[in-house]
Amino acid sequence: MYQILKYLAYIRYEWAKSIRLPSDPIYTPKRVNKDMIIQTLDYFKDHTYSKQIRALILLGASSGMRAGEKYQLNQEDLDVEGRVIHINHNPSKGQTTKTQRSRVSFFTTEAQQALTDYLVYFNNGGKLDKLFSQTHMTHLFRKAPIKAKELRKCFSQEWDRLGGPTSIKKILMGHSLRGDVDLSHYNCQSEEDLKKIYDKIMCPGA
Repeated sequence: MYQILKYLAYIRYEWAKSIRLPSDPIYTPKRVNKDMIIQTLDYFKDHTYSKQIRALILLGASSGMRAGEKYQLNQEDLDVEGRVIHINHNPSKGQTTKTQRSRVSFFTTEAQQALTDYLVYFNNGGKLDKLFSQTHMTHLFRKAPIKAKELRKCFSQEWDRLGGPTSIKKILMGHSLRGDVDLSHYNCQSEEDLKKIYDKIMCPGA
């Protein structure tokens, strides 16, 4: 509608000024918490690909990655021992991010153990070509308590419940920093800085 109004103004249709757009719809985000993560893990506990699914759930819920970013992951993007994920924008290798910038994020010790178990399975006859295939995972989560794309909401909401700084959450989740003066011009954190803050919020005592 905005583009149509701009066009009508461009061709000088005076009556276009009388058009009134409806109010933007009110959107209420779905609440996703740890109990729902536990329910989803339990839903898949006897599944053939339970190790893969558990790794995806705990990685998504603790890293804040977009679902599409998880589907593009390669093993070399994961530093399991250091609990670091390199989320790369590299279209030549089929990896893209919404902001067209690479970044890092982190994951919990629980996700670390799940990934360790899954990679042993993956590399020893697991019969899977990709860590997390989009077609495969979308099909598996079709009737699950939560969808794979909602794991990102879980991270965002849990971070806020634990009192984590919003500025750091934006960096970890790969939000656009345009319009945020502090993050665009002042707030500069190294990978080590981010990891230290992440562990303080998500992995106290790690």
